[in-house]
Amino acid sequence: MRVYFDNAATTALDPEVLKEMYKVMENQFGNPSSIHSHGREVRTLIERSRKTIAGLLHTSPAEIFFTSGGTEADNTAIRCGIVDHKLTHAITTKLEHHAVVHTLQAMQKAGVIKLSYAGVDSKGNVDYDHLETLLKTNERSFVSLMHANNELGTLTDIEKVGELCEAYNAMFHSDTVQTVGHYKHDLSKLKLHFMVCAAHKLHGPKGVGFLHINHKIKINPMIYGGSQERNMRGGTENVYGIAGLAKALEMAYSEMDQHQNYIQDLKSYMKARLEQDVPGVSFNGETDPSKSLYTVLNVSFPEMEMADMLLFNLDIAGISASGGSACSSGTDIGSHVLTAIGASPDRPSVRFSFSKYNTKEEVDYTVAKLKELCMVSA
Repeated sequence: MRVYFDNAATTALDPEVLKEMYKVMENQFGNPSSIHSHGREVRTLIERSRKTIAGLLHTSPAEIFFTSGGTEADNTAIRCGIVDHKLTHAITTKLEHHAVVHTLQAMQKAGVIKLSYAGVDSKGNVDYDHLETLLKTNERSFVSLMHANNELGTLTDIEKVGELCEAYNAMFHSDTVQTVGHYKHDLSKLKLHFMVCAAHKLHGPKGVGFLHINHKIKINPMIYGGSQERNMRGGTENVYGIAGLAKALEMAYSEMDQHQNYIQDLKSYMKARLEQDVPGVSFNGETDPSKSLYTVLNVSFPEMEMADMLLFNLDIAGISASGGSACSSGTDIGSHVLTAIGASPDRPSVRFSFSKYNTKEEVDYTVAKLKELCMVSA
């Protein structure tokens, strides 16, 4: 049996999305910047896709800008938001995706900003009181906090963060890569200045995403070279990808409740099976469904010989997952997230992440293999 439990890294392309993309590839090849009929057809397709996405998110199409994915969108929001608005202080946590934390650290190293880290607890929850203290004591901050942690699944209350940022005149960016298409975002109510999406996290194609920029915020492009995306992102648009992104998000919204219930049930089932069959197992991050992304389960296994071979042995058994352990020293290459929450560096951890294509039979097979591996290594 082959099992794919690494959906937080990327998801399988939905066949209906592939059909939509193939239709565009086959019939609409014009450059959307060209003024002739072939170009105008493709320009219409892009704007129709933009309108579809904006409608689902309850925002204006003028606030949606297509990018190559989440990393570019994060970098654009952070770099341009800070530089163009002459901000000198930023707040994040040590749990953020590298697209965020490395960008902010590079700007700190260059002397552009002072960088503060809001506290987090052992489950990855943000300390909102500490966040407010940082906002109070630093005028006009740039705040970057992800909606759901990609390793732990722990959710951040972005409504609450938005309210705090508004109260202290801060700019708020959220990396929502793991939650767009899995939760409904109403941008007419959320107090966000920037949010991001990567299509491949919701059964769309790789290499395309979008950045939402609130109309109250004006920034300059990060990528120059053309007037595309209303002068906000130079370069010929990834037309097939944009069509696939719009189709994937449309499908995600139409099936969201059904898939959330199904996937949450899978996650709960796997958690129960692991607790039953693998002595000493524990879980990193929040597992309360109201506080945790339903697609992610981060599992900590007992200390074992050759712990670094656990993922390799799962792969040999046909099971794809991801993970590692906390760093035991400053020179170790390990999970910065697990290190930040104080996880033991001696216990291997595996992130299992689920999609609508997974089954309980796959869970049973995976738990049985894990039980074997843990018994052998005990």
